[in-house]
Amino acid sequence: MTTHIEAGPRPASDIDSSAAWMRLAVALALGTVGSVGMWSFVVALPAVQADFGIARGAASLPFTLTMFGFGIGGIVMGRLADRFGIVVPVMLGALALGAGYGLSGIAGGIGTFALAQGLLGLGSAATFGPLMTDISHWFVRRRGIAVAVASCGNYLAGTIWPPFIQHFIAADGWRTTQVWIGVICVVTLLPLSLLLRRPPPSHHSTASSANAAGKLGSLGISANALMGLLFVAGIACCVAMAMPQVHIVAYCGDLGYGPARGAEMLSMMLGFGLISRITGGFIADRIGGVATLLISSGLQGIALLLYVFFDGLFSLYVISALFGLFQGSIVPMYAIIVREYFAPQEAGTRLGVILLATLGGMALGGWISGLIFDLSGSYQAAFLNGLAWNLVNVSIVTWLLFRPGRRMITA
Repeated sequence: MTTHIEAGPRPASDIDSSAAWMRLAVALALGTVGSVGMWSFVVALPAVQADFGIARGAASLPFTLTMFGFGIGGIVMGRLADRFGIVVPVMLGALALGAGYGLSGIAGGIGTFALAQGLLGLGSAATFGPLMTDISHWFVRRRGIAVAVASCGNYLAGTIWPPFIQHFIAADGWRTTQVWIGVICVVTLLPLSLLLRRPPPSHHSTASSANAAGKLGSLGISANALMGLLFVAGIACCVAMAMPQVHIVAYCGDLGYGPARGAEMLSMMLGFGLISRITGGFIADRIGGVATLLISSGLQGIALLLYVFFDGLFSLYVISALFGLFQGSIVPMYAIIVREYFAPQEAGTRLGVILLATLGGMALGGWISGLIFDLSGSYQAAFLNGLAWNLVNVSIVTWLLFRPGRRMITA
């Protein structure tokens, strides 16, 4: 039985109310600030590599620790939110971000820096999965859009932060920039978290559980089997996703365009990802999360294939925009699928586990792409590796959607 530090649940009339929309706005702001821990290293990668004098593969390992921390943090912070309410994990996340950035700024070696990045991942996790789960309890008719908007903080951070971080790294160095990012996180996230003290409204959990059980039954597989398939699909899609997102700045530097152009492409990529996430929410409300996931994953594969054949400056800008437009809705779809096929009281834990898989995929993809570059001297093979993993995801989701024996149910 869960225990919240706040008062008892709000009346059901608060669902889809103005209070719910205001809460969504705060969640978006929290995600925009807190998710900086996911993207700052992507911009700092060339400077960190040069400072420590290490190879690209070794320099990519701290991002792996970031993803690991984010994945474990999704489960830990989600559990804390289930027990104490959303304020506690967000506050802890803010403190973890402050400590992580401070430690990374004074790190004397890549090992200490990598551990600090793991702490940043843990802190950022508090402003992603737990916020999506919290918001899902405040909406019914517009749940798809609400969850999609809550997830947009992660991409807004990737759109807004990289150009500023690149500017201050060039002006003041990456170490000073890290410290100041930590200060900003603490002084903004702590007061914002207090605006979420109201507990979620009551909802008809029995009816929601029955509806989810009916949808799960329509698949003709067990809950554990579905979780296993979603776990593998989450790894596969995000190994593919990591190649451009983690290495686009370094890739542009290798091509002679400079890291600033790569930071702009990353910002564009994630900016168009915002459009994808909102659009995906609308589509999922109409055709379901599984079908929307299949569309997004298929289009992501097309964008990866374009990277293989085109490397001109203008082409990379266009492809990066398309990549963001195609793949932005992938991760939020897992949150929608969880709410469609599992009981609401299980949503936090199950979403945390699946997000762990997606972040594990990002960690593996970020590292293996750097390793492939070191071995081949080119990113072309890394793009092809990402495409192969993407095909695994498409195959799993296609099987779920069209598998023999799937039973149709009425809405």
